[in-house]
Amino acid sequence: MTDQTIDLSVVIPVKDEAQSITVLAGEIEGALKSSPVNWECIWIDDGSKDDTLKMLQELHQKNNHHQFIRHSTNFGQSAALFTGFKYACGTIIATLDGDLQNDPADIPRLIEIMKSEKVDLVNGVRSNRHDTFVRKASSRIANGFRNWITKDSVTDVGCALRVFYKECTSDLPLWKGMHRFFPTLVKMKGYRVTETPVTHRGRQYGQTKYGIQNRLWVGLADTFVIRWLQWRGVYPEVEKSSIKNF
Repeated sequence: MTDQTIDLSVVIPVKDEAQSITVLAGEIEGALKSSPVNWECIWIDDGSKDDTLKMLQELHQKNNHHQFIRHSTNFGQSAALFTGFKYACGTIIATLDGDLQNDPADIPRLIEIMKSEKVDLVNGVRSNRHDTFVRKASSRIANGFRNWITKDSVTDVGCALRVFYKECTSDLPLWKGMHRFFPTLVKMKGYRVTETPVTHRGRQYGQTKYGIQNRLWVGLADTFVIRWLQWRGVYPEVEKSSIKNF
C-alpha cells in the first residue's frame, strides 16, 4: 500500500472487540471490492484487554490494506479517532464503530453523496435503531439539548458512520467525548455538512461500553464547551505565506 496514493482511509476505534474484527474486515473488503478508490483501513486498539491486538496483527499479515495502531492504555473513543485521523493517508476518511452495528456497505454511497452534493462531510442517521430503550432515550434527550444550546440541527450525532475530507480534521480541539460534537465542530470551521439515513444493526458480540453516566450527563456538560467555542473560538484562514511546504 505504501507505493500507491490512498484515496480513502477507513478509521475504526476498537476496544475489546476481538470477536467482531474478522467479520467487519470481511464486510469492509466486500464493500470496497468494486470501488475504484485505493483504500486503507486503520484500526485503533484503544487499550483492549482481550485478543483484539492479536486479531489485528493476524489481519494485517493476511491483508496489508489493514493497518493497526495500539494505544498504551484506554484513552477513549475521541482520542482513538484523532490518532486515526493523524495517521490516515487518504484524502477522504470514513469512520464507523467496531461492534458491527454500522454497515460498511453504506460507505460508497456516502462518498457519492459527498461528491455529488459538493459537501465536506456526510453524517449518517441511524434508521430503525437496534438499541435498548434507555440508550435510545438518553441519546434523544442529549441530542435535543445539544442542538438547543448550540443552535445546530444535527439529527444523530451518536452515529459513528460518517464520510468527510481529511482537511476537516485539522486544528480541531480534543477532549474526551469530542466525537459526539464532530459535525458541529466541522460546521463551525465553515465546512458544509449534510445527512443521510444509514443502516443500523443489533450488536452481535459483547456489551456496549457506554451507558447513562458517560453518554447522557457528560454529553450535556460538554455541550456548554461547544457553546463557549462558538462564542470565543477563532479559526484563521491563511491567504499567503513565504514558508516552504506551508
